Amino acid sequence: MAGILDTVDQRTQLVGQNRLEILMFRLSGRQKFAINVFKVQEVVQLPRMTLMPHRHNSVCGVINLRGQTLPVIDLSRAIGLRPLTPDENSTIIVTEYNRSVQAFLVGGVDRILNLNWDAVLPPPATAGRQHYLTAITKVDEELVEVIDVEKVLAEIVPYDTRISSERLSDPILERARGREVLCVDDSIVALAQLRDTLSQLGVVIHTASDGLKGLRQLQKWADEGLVLSEKLLMVFTDAEMPEMDGYRLTTEIRHDPRMSDLYVVLHTSLSGNFNKAMVQKVGCDNFLSKFQPEKLVDVIKERLLLDEPQEA
Repeated sequence: MAGILDTVDQRTQLVGQNRLEILMFRLSGRQKFAINVFKVQEVVQLPRMTLMPHRHNSVCGVINLRGQTLPVIDLSRAIGLRPLTPDENSTIIVTEYNRSVQAFLVGGVDRILNLNWDAVLPPPATAGRQHYLTAITKVDEELVEVIDVEKVLAEIVPYDTRISSERLSDPILERARGREVLCVDDSIVALAQLRDTLSQLGVVIHTASDGLKGLRQLQKWADEGLVLSEKLLMVFTDAEMPEMDGYRLTTEIRHDPRMSDLYVVLHTSLSGNFNKAMVQKVGCDNFLSKFQPEKLVDVIKERLLLDEPQEA
């Protein structure tokens, strides 16, 4: 499986076409799970692992991989399933989320599959491990569950959404009070982080759980005769979402004259350099990696400064 991602760089051409590739794997049972290939650095056999005292119960230990110390997370246990037993034959998936790298212990890797985002649906509103899913899809008549890794990581290392009092006292940020934003994301953790941070600025927050719902909300406001660039300070959109991804959402916004001048921020846990290139390709105004409250405030300030009259 070490060579399964050899051509991953070639797959970046899928982005912007409402397509994605998922890496499918199993945990402690027969059920298939998946994560986006773009989050994956490599798939390797578990190296020698060192146990850590006082570790989170979902963390098996740490490994040294090419000079980098990484936590190994039992993904099965983290989402409420039967724990895995690590041994010399175990497989790990090394991933990067929100500027951090970690290894997930899995029961075995299946394959990489190319999909349309419109074939990937939100999970049903049921209990149990659905709480740890962002989407579901079907492959060869089998259900595949896409894991909300951001939620898993947030439970192991909680995110801090506090803004310093010094930043909050900036008079420019006072102009944000009462302004409205639309936040589009399929992760409840990411939406909560946006809400917790923006509420400290007095911002009114609207949310949508995928790009299609976000687009329909914008169209509804436009059909009501609202001037969207006046109603909304900006739109935050995740990159990868079921039914319609953030790149396609941005493209749809730019092609509709009623909303084409909206300020759109790509807010994602995917690779920063890759997304900065995609920002230009699809027409976003800004890019922000997730779970950085201070930088989120910087983006708000940049947008507010655009409303200032320009000197002649």
